[in-house]
Amino acid sequence: MSKEMLNALDALEAEKGIKKEIVIEALEAALVSAYKRHYGQANNVEVEFDEKKGNIHVYAVKEVTDEVMDSQLEVSLKDAMAINKAYEVGDKIRFEVTPKDFGRIAAQTAKQVILQRVREAERTVIYDEFSAYENDIMQGIVERQDRRYIYVNLGKIEAVLSKQDQMPNEFYQPHDRIKVYVSRVENTSKGPQVFVSRSHPDLLRRLFEQEIPEVYDGIVEIVSIAREAGDRSKVAVRSNDANVDPVGTCVGPKGQRVQAIVNELKGENMDIVEWNEDSAVFISNALNPAQVVDVIFNPENPKACTVVVPDFQLSLAIGKRGQNARLAAKLTNFKIDIKPESEMEDFYAQQAEAADGEELLDVYEEEFVETEAADTVDYEETDDVEAELDMEQPEEAEQTEE
Repeated sequence: MSKEMLNALDALEAEKGIKKEIVIEALEAALVSAYKRHYGQANNVEVEFDEKKGNIHVYAVKEVTDEVMDSQLEVSLKDAMAINKAYEVGDKIRFEVTPKDFGRIAAQTAKQVILQRVREAERTVIYDEFSAYENDIMQGIVERQDRRYIYVNLGKIEAVLSKQDQMPNEFYQPHDRIKVYVSRVENTSKGPQVFVSRSHPDLLRRLFEQEIPEVYDGIVEIVSIAREAGDRSKVAVRSNDANVDPVGTCVGPKGQRVQAIVNELKGENMDIVEWNEDSAVFISNALNPAQVVDVIFNPENPKACTVVVPDFQLSLAIGKRGQNARLAAKLTNFKIDIKPESEMEDFYAQQAEAADGEELLDVYEEEFVETEAADTVDYEETDDVEAELDMEQPEEAEQTEE
């Protein structure tokens, strides 16, 4: 029995990855419960499992007292000193009370408790393993689906792919191999639950890291992503090395790198644009493939702007169902209003008039200041002349009297 128990614990640790100490702790707790149930023992029972030999020992723990009130919980000082003279009142003594048939009873009673603890330990192992993959990408196999979820086998656990996390242009069949983004891992009462996504923008980020070594190494950095899953995405990139072209690096020779990502996403269109510190340049890049004539920022709202494009490229800049403009706004975090050049002629004319008016005002103010200064000088000169005349008049008067 002892060897079989030890072999079973070793096999459980090797196959399930559950540490032997966890199972032994569960076993000891189960044996205490079994002993109390079958022998009506009080709450002073301890069970010890010998990890080397596999033997099980049951001990009744009693307290040393002067007067014994309950023989199951207490032992007299006289009896304690007969065992060992060093015992004093208040000490705890363990007496072995292992029944002869306890092995059979323990095996029957503790089976369900041990299985439950083993299941809990397995859940903990799985949760710890997959929580490390949260916000990362994994490959799985489509198992089945129902009205709510598609179930993806990730190896030790089935992950769920909800409708909002699915790509609208994809149809999933059993045994299909797909790459999924682990959006979150929860430890529920029914066990670990892994939620995966195919529409999350960070799936695109992880695919770029897998396909493009420069992105993985940090030489090329993905600044922002705007994605409408299954249809089109825009990715803003910048280089941390002056000798590396970020857009060319991501596209790859003959577009091989970006094409691998497009194939994984079942033909989702991909626009890779270069990030720039100048918001006007960044917005112009984000609206590719449309050409931008001018970017006018709203002084009242720093996150809003008007983009001027040639009349013949207005529809290209807006995109199908406004998609190009919408993705550019998400990518740049700006509210973008697109106007054709023809509608902006009046605006430019008003700006020119306003500029001319400001120039005229400046000229008028300069002339006014100069005139005022001149008048002040003349007035001061008049005052000086009058003062000089006043000084001269007494001398003339004196000459007249003489």
